[in-house]
Amino acid sequence: MTISALTILILVVLAAIVVFALFLAYSTANRLDRLHVRTDLSWQALDAALARRAVVARTVAGEASVANTDQSRRLVALAGRAERANRAERESVENELSAALSRVDIETLRPQLVAELADAEARVLIARRFHNDSVRDTLALRMRRPVRLLHLGGTAPLPTYFEIAERAAPSADTGLSVDSTRTSARVVLLDERGRVLLLQGHDPVVPDVTFWFTVGGAVETGESLRAAAVRELREETGCIIEDSALRGPMWRRIAVFPFNGELIRSEELFFALELPSFEPHTGGRTELERQAITGHKWCTAEDLAALDALGETVYPRELADLLSEARQVVAAGAEPEVRSIR
Repeated sequence: MTISALTILILVVLAAIVVFALFLAYSTANRLDRLHVRTDLSWQALDAALARRAVVARTVAGEASVANTDQSRRLVALAGRAERANRAERESVENELSAALSRVDIETLRPQLVAELADAEARVLIARRFHNDSVRDTLALRMRRPVRLLHLGGTAPLPTYFEIAERAAPSADTGLSVDSTRTSARVVLLDERGRVLLLQGHDPVVPDVTFWFTVGGAVETGESLRAAAVRELREETGCIIEDSALRGPMWRRIAVFPFNGELIRSEELFFALELPSFEPHTGGRTELERQAITGHKWCTAEDLAALDALGETVYPRELADLLSEARQVVAAGAEPEVRSIR
């Protein structure tokens, strides 16, 4: 029996269609798997942000202006319930905690605690939106007819949105102005031994509370991120470089903190730079920098851990664990992908 050329062509076309359909199904299943992983990770991030808010809520409850009242006891109880609640109950309990926090007169709280509360709520806001975006993308693909018919989602449960009330302006009643658009360029400045240069300083309004931080500051109007990093490096250390020497940005950090009578919400972007060790020159610092910066130190990861053990605050908080990554960014010479840190 002779098979005609037309029959062979039809068989080839059918085979190509089947192969293409299998490829699409395989690609879709892989994409679904990645979306489910992304949704799981976004929930872990949201869970961590909610847990941190519960800790801050308990601290708020211990303030002298709030303590020993029904409001204090309710905040403590709700924070505990939020930490113990399972996924099905979490949304309801967190909404109760949001409502209780919204009734706290934050004008009576210390500015540092207001900033902690604002930062915790901002992180919940960002994490919740990221999680819900992940859920939306996953559900959009899972609900397609071919995906349902072929069971490409496997046995993974459908992800669910997480909806809680948000306080739009956590600092609304504090009397502190909020700069919601501030962007900062920061430099993780390493020497040949892998140590990072940290500056020590304080809020001019609260001189008794000191902390450590990397070189950097706000981007000025009309200034690029790299230009701001170069300028801040020159002002704070006296070091002059070309912006091409910078690697990054590599990290992104959202921070809310009081400083010089203002409550600042800042997006910080970090560059990496390696230079031979030197003694910073302070002559180029602005008047505010001269008031706020009181010292400096070249630190290893072990030095950072020692500062933490002594109860001294270092920003960013994960810097001890991040130093090796910064060194890798410098060594690679290529521009890294930006990732979020705290």
